[in-house]
Amino acid sequence: MSSTPAVDLQRFSGPSAPRVGVVGAGGLGIHHVRILRDLCGDRFVGFVDENPARAAQVSEQHGVPALPSLEALLEQADAVSIVVPTTAHHAVTSAALRKGRHVFVEKPFTVTLAEADELLALAHAAGVVLQVGHVERFNRAVRAAMPYVDGPRFIESDRLAPFNPRGSDVAVVLDLMIHDLDLVHTLVGTRVVDVQAMGIPVLTPQVDIANARLTFANGAVANITASRVSRERLRKLRIFQRSGYLSLDLAAGTGEFFRLRGDFDPRLLARAPRALEEFVERVELNAPDGEPLGLELAQFIGAIMGQNPVAVTGEEGREALEAALRIVSAIEQAHAAMGEHAHRDGLPDGPPDGPPRA
Repeated sequence: MSSTPAVDLQRFSGPSAPRVGVVGAGGLGIHHVRILRDLCGDRFVGFVDENPARAAQVSEQHGVPALPSLEALLEQADAVSIVVPTTAHHAVTSAALRKGRHVFVEKPFTVTLAEADELLALAHAAGVVLQVGHVERFNRAVRAAMPYVDGPRFIESDRLAPFNPRGSDVAVVLDLMIHDLDLVHTLVGTRVVDVQAMGIPVLTPQVDIANARLTFANGAVANITASRVSRERLRKLRIFQRSGYLSLDLAAGTGEFFRLRGDFDPRLLARAPRALEEFVERVELNAPDGEPLGLELAQFIGAIMGQNPVAVTGEEGREALEAALRIVSAIEQAHAAMGEHAHRDGLPDGPPDGPPRA
């Protein structure tokens, strides 16, 4: 893909801009600290992390205050970015919302739908912005593809990664696949009506590799695979629609769109073999370069200031969570059915020995 100009991120400063802070400065949180410091300048009030050694390290590295507690941060900030383990999302987000603070919370939104519903109610009552961090919407390839997406009928997604302890406290469905659940829902635009899924644990007690087939209300189908036990990284998205076929490499931020040439008569294909180039046009997909997380957080600040809509609303974050939980439930039901079948046939319970092919 040819080079394109980088996105010129707006800076948010001055008394009209919100005072912003970060909760959690771990492997991902440190990037929130770096980006929000750069975006907000003196309106960035600092961050909090429960590990004192980590807090001191990040504070020195990025030249920003490490505050002593969540309460201290909420007293100084108008908005917070929450980058803590998923199990703490509800407690930290609810504390911020009860204080009337705008909240950006990383995916998955919460652990349960009940927690999500409570946070949605709190945000509505407080009249604040609540954005969920589905960063793949800001992937360069996705941004380049969106103008060409026109009623997808079939979507195939593969997201494979080597094992990383971060996120391994939940199933790979909630850790990695949820990115693609949000993307396919955004692309198709209707609700999921049927879920079929299978997955198995390999390195953790949780499901580490999973495949799901989703059917949407309009008949569209998505086939999604996610693994965190692969030897290599792969993030591919393929979108099939009447107007053509889009192939996206989310890891590289590149993509191609293949469509029938407008001046070609399809009836000619029945008469004799023809070269693909005679009837298919290849469109290279381009979008301005830009760090996806930076674009995402700038959208959050812009939404607070009324400059743009919320990129991923709490309701949309809940929809992705609901799809993920349905997949987890389908996997559990499939395991139960396999166990019953094995018991009836006198076979050992569980999947066959050895990891699946990643």
